[in-house]
Amino acid sequence: MIFLGRWVEDGPLSQRGGADMSGKRDYYEVLGLDRDADEKALKNAFRRLARKYHPDRSDEADAEDRFKEIQEAYAVLSDPSKRSQYDRFGHDGPGGGFGGGFNVDLSDLFGGSDIFSAFFGGGGGGQRSRRGSDILYRHTVSSEDVMNGADEEVELELPTSCVPCSGTGAEGGVLDTCADCQGRGVLSRMVQMGPFQTRQDRTCSTCDGRGKIPRTTCKACKGRGRKEQTTTLRFSIPAGAEDGTRLRLRGKGEPGRDGQPAGDLLVELEVSPHPYFERSRSDLIMSLPLGYADLALGTTVTLDHLDGSPLEIRVPKGSTAGDTIDIPRRGFPRLRGGGRGDVVVLLKLHMPSKFPRQVRATLEELREDMAPKDLEARIRDEAETRRRGG
Repeated sequence: MIFLGRWVEDGPLSQRGGADMSGKRDYYEVLGLDRDADEKALKNAFRRLARKYHPDRSDEADAEDRFKEIQEAYAVLSDPSKRSQYDRFGHDGPGGGFGGGFNVDLSDLFGGSDIFSAFFGGGGGGQRSRRGSDILYRHTVSSEDVMNGADEEVELELPTSCVPCSGTGAEGGVLDTCADCQGRGVLSRMVQMGPFQTRQDRTCSTCDGRGKIPRTTCKACKGRGRKEQTTTLRFSIPAGAEDGTRLRLRGKGEPGRDGQPAGDLLVELEVSPHPYFERSRSDLIMSLPLGYADLALGTTVTLDHLDGSPLEIRVPKGSTAGDTIDIPRRGFPRLRGGGRGDVVVLLKLHMPSKFPRQVRATLEELREDMAPKDLEARIRDEAETRRRGG
């Protein structure tokens, strides 16, 4: 015998898995719960399944039917008297079972803003928070500033709270309760969703969620509650900062409304490209084109560096194009962990576009001496070096 599901003894119809005579699945099975599940387990199961099978979110072909089935199961099992009746008689209990709609408010289930409000654009109850918005300002810095760190001072046109109306947008700061929403900041309505009635909230457009409106619009700011003003800002560029680093100046963003705090000003750093250095985290990478004699015989090259001290590059004799030279602790400061990165120099062979006749003649004389004695052997050696990762 093949048995699918769990074995149960004969008993009330609702204790058996699958469907009963009414064709409906067991409510506990619908919610994936045991019969001794408590109220918390019921709520958690319903939250999870309702989000999964809501028709506006689920791609399942039977999402709508599953969603209704989940609603019905929860409506019955969350009511102590209906649950007791179901446990005793199953779906076909006295009085014709559990047909008809269920008037259930889901706002407690979903933290004061039920799942349907989230799906259909409604918000939670209460007045909207009026903390000021953040402002993004992009500031260009040089590589020298990033190497050494710098203190910056800039003047910006930034919004500030309107003094005459104290940021309320109302003449003298006098506000009246919004008549449309009765000061709540939201408008609500009850909507039937399957067997449930649920509340949908939307922001009141008359007061923009404040719950209050100016008795008379402030003439100084035209009701906006803020004005543009030239503001001097000072901030520090941390040594080693990367392109895109954001510095947060708290309280320097848009002013809040109705006593709420101001937003923040975010200073995003844009590091100007350097004439010859490229950056890899804290390392600096550069190419150094040299003539053949410098590669063969060795040389020393001195360059100005970002930290103010000369950068001395010692090229050993017998170098070839493609070799790299590491100069430790001359890169950018590390933001985390301390210390500095390295300067990595890639050697390249500088090949003139034209040779003077005398130089050409000298090269012809040196051609044979400078060429590898056994070309094929040299090719094989190079191939073997590449295979070893050298």
